[in-house]
Amino acid sequence: MAINDNFLRELQERTDIEQLVGSYVDLKRRGKTFVGLCPFHNEKTPSFTVYPDSNSFYCFGCGAGGDAITFIRRIENLDYVEAVKFVAQSAGLKMPEDGFDDTLSKKRNRILSANREAARFFHKCLYSEKGEQGLSYFTKRMLSKETITHFGLGFAPDSWDALRSHLKSMGYSDLELYEANLVKRSEKNGSVHYYDNFRNRVMFPIIDLRGNVVGFSGRVLDDSKPKYVNTADTLVYKKGNGIFAMNFAKNANEGKFIIVEGQMDVITLHQAGFTNAIACLGTAFTQEQANLISRYADEVYVCYDSDQAGQTATRKAVSILGSTGLRIKIVKLTGGKDADEIIKIRGRDYFRMLLEGAANRIEYDILNERTKYDLSTDDGRVNFLNAAADILASVGEIERDIYASRLANETGVSKEAILAKAQQRSAVVRRKAAERKRAEESKMLTDIKDKNNPEKEKNLLAARAEEIIIASLARNPDFYRKLSGELTPEVFVTSFNKRVATVLLQKLESGSGAELSYFAGSFTPQEMDSITRIFRLGDEIGNTPQEVEDCINVLKKEKRTANVKASELSDEEFLKLFQKK
Repeated sequence: MAINDNFLRELQERTDIEQLVGSYVDLKRRGKTFVGLCPFHNEKTPSFTVYPDSNSFYCFGCGAGGDAITFIRRIENLDYVEAVKFVAQSAGLKMPEDGFDDTLSKKRNRILSANREAARFFHKCLYSEKGEQGLSYFTKRMLSKETITHFGLGFAPDSWDALRSHLKSMGYSDLELYEANLVKRSEKNGSVHYYDNFRNRVMFPIIDLRGNVVGFSGRVLDDSKPKYVNTADTLVYKKGNGIFAMNFAKNANEGKFIIVEGQMDVITLHQAGFTNAIACLGTAFTQEQANLISRYADEVYVCYDSDQAGQTATRKAVSILGSTGLRIKIVKLTGGKDADEIIKIRGRDYFRMLLEGAANRIEYDILNERTKYDLSTDDGRVNFLNAAADILASVGEIERDIYASRLANETGVSKEAILAKAQQRSAVVRRKAAERKRAEESKMLTDIKDKNNPEKEKNLLAARAEEIIIASLARNPDFYRKLSGELTPEVFVTSFNKRVATVLLQKLESGSGAELSYFAGSFTPQEMDSITRIFRLGDEIGNTPQEVEDCINVLKKEKRTANVKASELSDEEFLKLFQKK
């Protein structure tokens, strides 16, 4: 029985894998993951890892891996459909009667349609008698009519059912509007009442990269609370993935994004000509948002508010963005509390000057450490310079020399002493990096023989290229549109990876995405081990379209040449296959 992709997607979103696995394995948090003793082989040191962000698990001891369905198949010895039913029951979901049930797909389309009509309604209300307050608000914020139209801004009337009545007249049911979070409901005396979620607020539509209205953010016109009412998570919208104005900014073609805190900051910057400005939605900046940004930009300017909350958010965002390889600049806002205010008071040229004077991450980290110590005291200078030396330990010699000179001038400590301390710390950093590298290379050696892909050892170069392609597309599904013309399963050399690629490319072609759960129905739990390992490679590779194109060219060349065995490669040639690009 083939399970509908939409159902599998919802099942993954509704399943808490840490809780599910935790009922069988004693898990302990380690950063963003959980670890425990593997239930599938005997071990004394925990190597079984659960990844809540992807709802998957992988054991670095025995290689067992997969999604929640695969875990239940193994642990309960169930077949695929039984395991799906088990996980669905745990998540409170009813199994679709037909494997090809498109109920969820229809629901998603109806939510998107309702959102689109709601956006039109709000925009029309803005220019009606009911929306005078809203239009006055935008006018006072110095937004032009063209800008209001460009962003589809609107106004939600001060009514309990204005939007609900309008959409019901168009054929939408209360349940559909409730699932879109356009209305809320209450129960009183045994009867259910529905009412508008957004009332007496200016409205900001949230639009995804495909141009769909996926949600809204509504702001009050006075100082009442809550200041903002935002669309809750629905079938079409997840706050932790949302980025406001990304649909416009991705076309700026500058390779740079300006990240600000709020929608008004974004809109004001766009109106001033900074069309690469975006704002991340949700209560906190997420890794998913950072990964999405890294697909469209090489450099980001973090431009959060100058207050304490803004600076705390800056440090968190910089930490998350640091894992993406993006060049990071941190803008110190002076002359206003946020980008919106600075543009209106100081003008676009002043804001551009702030961008040009932005600190890089090294400068920012040093500035942060400086605020922690009293440099007028000996102890303060010593502690500050020790912290600064740790920062300089991770940079190149030229940068280290430049910053050591600056620190020497500031603190009165000789440049040579600062460089010596940084060099000492650098040696420790290099030693730890070398130890990690040896461990990684050792693990790579154990991956030569793949129980599910016996052809790998005789086609090592091709198999490595295949795995990079699969891992890259799984992590970056949007790469497929650019590469679909030259990427087919026939390009693949090894049979197992060709099977994986066949399913993956079919899912990407249909727009379903590349979730591990989509593979569980076509592969055995043992085969899912290898697929999960390949998917985890997404953490180690470059994740760029060019890298995938290079690998495709490798496969085409391999098709024309004789196979190369691992035993025939020199140590240097072999290790080059596993170096991160």
